Amino acid sequence: MPGHPDVPARLVEIERSMAARDWLGCERREAPAASEEELLAVHSERQVRAVAEMAAAGGGAIDADTYVGEASYRAALHAAGGACAMTRALLGGEDAAGFCAVRPAGHHAEPDRSMGFCLFNNVAVAAELAIRELGAERVFVFDWDVHHGNGTVEAFRHRADVLVIGIHEAGIYPGSGPIGDAGSGPGVGYTINLPVPAGSEEEVWLSFLEHIAVPVATSFAPDLVLISAGFDGHRADPLGGCRLDTESFAKMARHLRELGAGLGAPIGAVLEGGYEPLALGESVAATVAALGGEGEAVSAAPEAMLTSRAAAHVAHHWEL
Repeated sequence: MPGHPDVPARLVEIERSMAARDWLGCERREAPAASEEELLAVHSERQVRAVAEMAAAGGGAIDADTYVGEASYRAALHAAGGACAMTRALLGGEDAAGFCAVRPAGHHAEPDRSMGFCLFNNVAVAAELAIRELGAERVFVFDWDVHHGNGTVEAFRHRADVLVIGIHEAGIYPGSGPIGDAGSGPGVGYTINLPVPAGSEEEVWLSFLEHIAVPVATSFAPDLVLISAGFDGHRADPLGGCRLDTESFAKMARHLRELGAGLGAPIGAVLEGGYEPLALGESVAATVAALGGEGEAVSAAPEAMLTSRAAAHVAHHWEL
């Protein structure tokens, strides 16, 4: 779609940035297509069929932001399949960390609705696969995209075996994710939304991660850590209003890497947003390097006002 921010140049720039660093020692793998069974573990048959039929008919608009072209269904199958293949490799002991650079993104796709550039929820499909087939009892999903991952929350809001924690900018698309939404029924406490004001810099993001998300996840003791890795919180991004730098993502990745190492849980990241290609490529490379062991996580005192307010909400369900 002309003028749409989710363009192929995003992945081209990631490849360029990684190639300039000799791929940071990573083994590159093609993303296979997800099976129908893997998709239907999260998404309704009606939704999957609707995307497939729209693509077969030449494409169309699902909503004002989300378009399907002739190749979109195939691309979405491979995006979800890539996340599944990475998860199989991680839980199979092939490596301690992985990064899945795919499009379309997934974290806005709800179990019965595609939206927000997303057709199927790649991270949710991978998390469900880990529990249903790969022996994981608990999965931690951390979402650092500047937009709230509503689809992932809805997929697991009634569950206590998937902990979903996300930092996102308040007041922007999709308008969900208030701090008071902690999940539903048996899943109460296993959804943690951490909205930040527009203009927030890394001090707030890192404080929420280190002093809220990491302690909760440590208590949860997951068998697998998955990151919904959106890079639209970067100060150069045209769709977000936060002020993270390239190194900010590496700093978050180091904390999550050390969390996983301490728990003996592998960690995998799946690309979500990030719409300034140069900033995206550099940020992905910095994240991959950090997940691979570059640099140490640096502890800092908690940011005073926002972190204490958020912690007061979370403390209803978790000891911090």
